[in-house]
Amino acid sequence: MTSTKHVTYQNLGWDSAADLYLPPDFDESATYPAIVSTHPIGSCKEQTSGNIYAHALAKAGFVTLAFDASFQGASGGTPRFIEDPSIRVSDIRFAIDYLSTLAFVDGDRIGAIGVCGGGAYTVHAAITDHRIKALTSITGVNFGRLMREGFSEFKPVTALQAMGRQRTAEARGSERHIINYLPESVAAGRKAGISDIDVLEATDYYKTPRGQQPNGATSGLFSFNSAAMGWDAFLHAETLLVQPLMVVIGDKPGGFGAYRDGWEIYSRAASTEKHIVVAEGWSHYDLYDKDEPVNLALASVIPFFTKHL
Repeated sequence: MTSTKHVTYQNLGWDSAADLYLPPDFDESATYPAIVSTHPIGSCKEQTSGNIYAHALAKAGFVTLAFDASFQGASGGTPRFIEDPSIRVSDIRFAIDYLSTLAFVDGDRIGAIGVCGGGAYTVHAAITDHRIKALTSITGVNFGRLMREGFSEFKPVTALQAMGRQRTAEARGSERHIINYLPESVAAGRKAGISDIDVLEATDYYKTPRGQQPNGATSGLFSFNSAAMGWDAFLHAETLLVQPLMVVIGDKPGGFGAYRDGWEIYSRAASTEKHIVVAEGWSHYDLYDKDEPVNLALASVIPFFTKHL
């Protein structure tokens, strides 16, 4: 049986909250490879990054740390619900810092995995933090590209202007404008005319007992989303991303763009050893928790990390 330990550690000016998943028959006097697991946008450590992927990796023998992003979940930082890519990537670095202080972790055998936005954040972290020796992106989404396109209705300059006005208003005392990335229910989404598979399946995951968790807020602070507009998760991957890379995507593309982004980073990465796993017949959100596609992914991911860590 795996076990889980709740931990906190220092981030910039606040604490990060995380769950440390430990392998079966864990021996504190032994030394283990370790993996940082990063959750999707609007998610939390108790969802797919933790209860699915971190748990499976721990069961396979890896010490795995699933953490809450700064300003989100049980981690500190105010104002709440900031989704700033540079800070999200910094969170991964602090998670590696924490793992490096643990006597039972081999600091030369640290890997990283992320789901959805967390997958692309993991890629970006690995581009310049080569303490990450191998990485996996599970249905990764480049949040900067998504903000410039679908999340701004393909009008990024108009969106930036609105964000700027809102941030000024908040600085002058107006109430924070926290947006929910998803409709209240699948039925409400369909009634509003939404047909995109990613939006509807995300709603089914986050807004029902299937995946719903108290800290999985699916929320973002609108006025701070401008930080993502000029950001590219894959910047300099052609030169600096040299570690072994595995990309997992479903072949049923949706509006969040994981299929497209997966092939892009697979193509752009300078890694001499890189792999792409396409889960045929499965979608972005199937890879969050559905047994068959998750097991298909893990059948490649676990041997990949075993080889490189």
